[in-house]
Amino acid sequence: MAPPTTSLLHHSGIYFTFSARESHSLFFNSHKSLRPSSNKLPLTSLSSQPSLPSGRRRTLVSTVPVEYVPPVPDFDFGNELARLRILRSRLSTSKSLRDKIHVVDSDAKVKRFFRRGHHKNGFARVLEKLKLDDYELFLLKCTVAAGQEHVLGPGYDTDSDFNGDFESARGSLKTALYTLVEIIEKWEGNDDREIHEEVDGVALRSLLKTLRDVEEFYDCIGGIIGYQLTILEILSQSVHGEKNINFQHINNSNSMGCQLLEIHPPSVLDLSQDTEYAAQAALWGIEGLPHLGEIYPLGGSADRLGLVDTVTGECLPAAMLPYCGRTLLEGLIRDLQPLVPAISAEDGQWLVKGQFVPVCKPGGHGVIWKLAYDKGIFQWFHDHRRKGATVRQVSNVVAATDMTLLALAGIGLHEGKKLGFASCKRNSGATEGINVLIEKGKPDGTWTYGVSCIEYTEFDKFGIADGSPSPNSLQTEFPANTNILYVDLSAAELIGSSKDETSLPGLVLNVKKSINYVDHFGVQHGVPGGRLECTMQNIADNFVNSFSSQCFEGVEEMLDTFIVYNHRRKVTSSAKKKRKPDDMSLHQTPDGALLDIIRNAYDLLSYCDITLPKIESNDKYAESGPPYLILLHPALGPLWEVTRQKFHGGSISEGSELQIEVSEFLWRNVQLDGSLMIVAENVMGSQIDKNHESILQYGYRCARCKLENVKIRNKGIDWNSDKNLYWKHDVQRLEALKVVLHGNAEFEAVDVNLEGNHVFEVPDGYKMMVTSGNSGLSVHLNPIRKEFMDSGSWVWKYILKGKHIQLELVEF
Repeated sequence: MAPPTTSLLHHSGIYFTFSARESHSLFFNSHKSLRPSSNKLPLTSLSSQPSLPSGRRRTLVSTVPVEYVPPVPDFDFGNELARLRILRSRLSTSKSLRDKIHVVDSDAKVKRFFRRGHHKNGFARVLEKLKLDDYELFLLKCTVAAGQEHVLGPGYDTDSDFNGDFESARGSLKTALYTLVEIIEKWEGNDDREIHEEVDGVALRSLLKTLRDVEEFYDCIGGIIGYQLTILEILSQSVHGEKNINFQHINNSNSMGCQLLEIHPPSVLDLSQDTEYAAQAALWGIEGLPHLGEIYPLGGSADRLGLVDTVTGECLPAAMLPYCGRTLLEGLIRDLQPLVPAISAEDGQWLVKGQFVPVCKPGGHGVIWKLAYDKGIFQWFHDHRRKGATVRQVSNVVAATDMTLLALAGIGLHEGKKLGFASCKRNSGATEGINVLIEKGKPDGTWTYGVSCIEYTEFDKFGIADGSPSPNSLQTEFPANTNILYVDLSAAELIGSSKDETSLPGLVLNVKKSINYVDHFGVQHGVPGGRLECTMQNIADNFVNSFSSQCFEGVEEMLDTFIVYNHRRKVTSSAKKKRKPDDMSLHQTPDGALLDIIRNAYDLLSYCDITLPKIESNDKYAESGPPYLILLHPALGPLWEVTRQKFHGGSISEGSELQIEVSEFLWRNVQLDGSLMIVAENVMGSQIDKNHESILQYGYRCARCKLENVKIRNKGIDWNSDKNLYWKHDVQRLEALKVVLHGNAEFEAVDVNLEGNHVFEVPDGYKMMVTSGNSGLSVHLNPIRKEFMDSGSWVWKYILKGKHIQLELVEF
């Protein structure tokens, strides 16, 4: 069954799927209560700070939605907020579209705009000719009522007060200049036609779609009016707040009825330390695969990567970044979000490229919960008997390494948790948040606790300094928030179905970055601004647990939220920004992420008695590129204890290249000096159904490859070529050994030296054997016996011994 609402993949920026692997349950238990099992979770504290008598470091905080922004001159936030609140309230009580239209028609801005727009060249006259329906007219009137009439295009009314009392001080001059340019263009190309008689119908329809999306998606906060009201409320708080917040200790007695909010370094389940528990958690994850789904937020913009469409020049989603020979999206499948208007930081005005063309940006990945409910995704998961799901971002290329994801999901399912984070040590200066334990004392004497996160853009508000860590720096105590989550689908559905702002968790307005865009005259702009965003991980704020008294040590064991912790290279390494020329830092660049992939390959293979050069620091390779390339398909494991049993002995020389795109594989005493590429059509399996459509059926008709006592030597990659782009796996080769496996083809090389350039292509249904012959290579190609067509001529048998998996090679 396909996911409902196919267009969601194109417009929402989110990919939903479920784990289709049909596995035999080893220790699977149905959901327990949301309280922990009788076995205590092996929690570890990351804080090295001495404990206070209560057992916790007291980090008292206050919050302000955005950093201080100087207000635009002569702009009255108070009056505009009051007007929009009244308008939103009246719209919320309207029962029909006709009633809503009556409400917006009574707004002074709408009256003025459409009354003056009825003159000869007026916008209202133009609308009459376009024959828009009532709902489309309502959307345009809401735009005007929200104070954004400039989106409909400058120059429709030359009256001095056309833009009302909410136009920014700089807007009049800009509008006049744009109008003058448009008039000149019309004179040059349109003879005696009326200046504003024609409207770009395509642009208008595109605008109407954007307005419809905002009105309908943000219905929980009041649609277009609510969207603008929320922006102004946040900007207003920053304008009237202080630039630097002084954090003071708050009396615990709450005698004044105030709420006490504290953050603490959380205790975590450290997979790198308690390896036995980690192995058990990974097994729970494997057993739970029939009950697990996967959610991929794909629509994040790739501004910092410089990823643009070569034809249109528009920014592309990060999911389209070519990485290691495939797009990031393809990388996810093997192991789009609603666009909202961007606003000026000064006055909340929507930025525009031209008539009917507002500058739009993704509304943040927090929209996935409401989208999943609105589009029937939660129901789709339920129909497939899925109870939980893992969530990961497209730019993180190592999230599925070893056991991290499986253990996260396993603990979530087995312990009946509502939300889990995968975390690691935080790198100073990284554009990533932190995980925290939040403690709140309420006026009624009760206390709530929950694991959540704080985005890096919000550090200043919580008194958390970023940069070079010091012994007393708060950021050194908190683990990184990596946006890798486990979520209970029923719990998430309750949040997504909420009819208020609860369905948009972590609603923030981040105006720390410049909004860059090109207007319809080809002029480049860089404007301080932002857009209303929500963050998917802050759904955790809805999963707190209440207690009648304050808790001290061990409260994490009683929570519905949890954190697993692992080595950073097994949790996160992101390709978030394009490396600048001559920049020696590879942090969060595709180049740096590739080195982490290769470091993981070193850790994996060196354990298997394979000799290979160790990877040094990033600085070593800033100019030269990596010392070698190793790209292994995750289906070889993904658990490293499984993958390592498929490799043993041999060596990989510096400057070599190893790419293995097959899961059924054996490496025994292979010496590689050059390039070896093994690619297969059926990496994990395949089966043709009655409609002749290829359906992935795990374990059936897999391609297979065995290499035993083989020496491979060729010239490999031309490391001197200036055309090499290693993180794309786009390299120039002088020679290579390539094995291509079609369908369920098999390849075996035993006791042989393979020198120079070779391509061995094996057709579907055949097995190729390469050995040493009297006069060189001996190559035999024979059909696979009929009884082994589905299972193969040899298989790995998986044997569970305690908490560990042992492999045994069985040949037929």
